[in-house]
Amino acid sequence: MLKLKSFVVAIGLSAVAAASFAADITGAGATFPFPIYAKWAEGYKAATGTGMNYQSIGSSGGIKQIRAKTVTFGATDAPVKGEELDKDGMVQFPAIIGGTVPVINLDGFKPGELRVTGPVMAEMFMGKISKWNDPKFAALNPGKKLPNETITIVHRADGSGTTFNWTDYLSAVSKEWADTVGKGAAVKWPAPTSVGGKGNEGVAANVNRVKGSLGYVEYAYVKKNNMNFMQIQNADGKYVSPDDTTFAAAAASADWFSVPGMGISMVNAKGANSWPVSTASFILMYKNPADKAASAEALKFFDYAFKNGKKMAADLDYVPLPDSLTDQIRSKVWSQIQK
Repeated sequence: MLKLKSFVVAIGLSAVAAASFAADITGAGATFPFPIYAKWAEGYKAATGTGMNYQSIGSSGGIKQIRAKTVTFGATDAPVKGEELDKDGMVQFPAIIGGTVPVINLDGFKPGELRVTGPVMAEMFMGKISKWNDPKFAALNPGKKLPNETITIVHRADGSGTTFNWTDYLSAVSKEWADTVGKGAAVKWPAPTSVGGKGNEGVAANVNRVKGSLGYVEYAYVKKNNMNFMQIQNADGKYVSPDDTTFAAAAASADWFSVPGMGISMVNAKGANSWPVSTASFILMYKNPADKAASAEALKFFDYAFKNGKKMAADLDYVPLPDSLTDQIRSKVWSQIQK
């Protein structure tokens, strides 16, 4: 597994000013929520004078960092199981909702013009469908002049919650994928023509670089990099495009407290408007933190984000958590963290 270079948002204080403010907050992990955490950090710094230093190193890296106690919070898109949380003495809660999107580099097509079903996409990622004009894909896109071009799969090279959610979805829609590849933060990619990228940033860069490529990134990276994407057929048989409304539709029926640590899966959610690869990104913190002041400051940051960061999230096409849920997070989860 390649070590991912840190992409850091550091909105800090000068040495002189630092003496009069609380210490900067430190976190590390998922690249999926990095754009919104950066935006929230700007707002929090302006409002309080306290900075938030977040290393966008991938979900696996975030879990390792919080377990090593080198950061105040870890961030992961692949939720940690309840028994592991208990063993580590940690709590877990969602911070934001978004979606993972199949992105392509194929000349002659507008974003969302091409369509794909889950089973066909699984075959593409397995390498069983290796050309863009394959009859199975062509049948989903009648009248489109598809090129006889090799499909190059672009995947994450690091341990990734985005990969966990993407492979969770492919496992849900394809028994063959579930039986032969499975789901996880890192998997053995079966397609013979493939290339890895570090973080959502690296996958986006490789897809934009490699003609004929197909990859998967969080939607904020689609917008930021002006990427082409495909519509996906959802569980209700409707073809949908990714945006905050289709992510919200997938999250509407989520039963957050049905799973220890709130670690639910929203892939292939029911609903005519639901985006089938919607997901939450989660925060990990210790119940009995070594630095209680830093932990309390991190909770103030997320409290600010929940109360004041909704428009910032919507502007980046994330879905902010509803007030009813954030109230429950404060009372049921944050109450377990010693002050």
